[in-house]
Amino acid sequence: MKRFLPLMMILLFLCAGCQATPAKPQPTEPATTAAEAKPVPPQSDLKVYCFAAGKADAFLFYTDNSAVLIDTGESGYGKTIVQKCADLGINELDCLILTHFDKDHIGGAKKVIDSLKVDRILQSNSPKESDAYAKYLEAIERKAIMPETVRSVLQFNADGVNYTVDPPAREVYEDSASNNSSLITTVTHGDVNMLFLGDAEDARLQEYLAKNPRPCQVVKLPHHGKWHSALNALMAQTKPDYVIATSSSDELEDDQTVKLVNDSGAQLFLTRQAPVEITSSAQGLQVRYTDF
Repeated sequence: MKRFLPLMMILLFLCAGCQATPAKPQPTEPATTAAEAKPVPPQSDLKVYCFAAGKADAFLFYTDNSAVLIDTGESGYGKTIVQKCADLGINELDCLILTHFDKDHIGGAKKVIDSLKVDRILQSNSPKESDAYAKYLEAIERKAIMPETVRSVLQFNADGVNYTVDPPAREVYEDSASNNSSLITTVTHGDVNMLFLGDAEDARLQEYLAKNPRPCQVVKLPHHGKWHSALNALMAQTKPDYVIATSSSDELEDDQTVKLVNDSGAQLFLTRQAPVEITSSAQGLQVRYTDF
């Protein structure tokens, strides 16, 4: 659950050390399956803060009483995420979802885990050796957190927001093994569905789309707006009103992707221009650029 603290207490929390005795982390099977989870009506508004993290992913979902983070940006970006959480009075994450182990998705994980209380970590099944991955392992061992490797569809509820996490069907993909191992997350708040696709490329997208996913008002494009032929089917099946791409000025979204989104009639938001804030409430759905 999300906790709200006075500013001084937040600062003390962020500076305090943790004395828990670490245990060697061993990824486990998820404790909650889709069949076991039951939908819970929304209790409060849902806001989503899409960080302007460059060609990297970081998304914070929060209500009055919950906070969930999908990915943590590049190495060093964790301090920006932690500062945003402090600004919002958040010192605890119900769940940290790491879509896959590329450094532009787990780079800030160490700082987030060291600074916030993380109740649960969901991770993909395809480790990728890197400095960022090593620091992530050190952090979860230090905090004695046992991550859950998602191998079957998993659902959980946080303050009336339903999260459905879809894992890759294969242990190894021949092409783009890390990207195609991405966890795909659908976030449902009342009648609003939002889809976050990690860095899924054609093989993973085709596998997911074969399950006939529901229409989604918001779609976060996979792989930073890079063109993949399966995007045609993605847009046709999900029919989004708003589309988000996490590109950078050095690595732009592909023109073909932009044309597809524009031709669909959806509104495209680029985090390279500014952070994007999504609000789902009884008054409807609002997506806009915002300041930090």
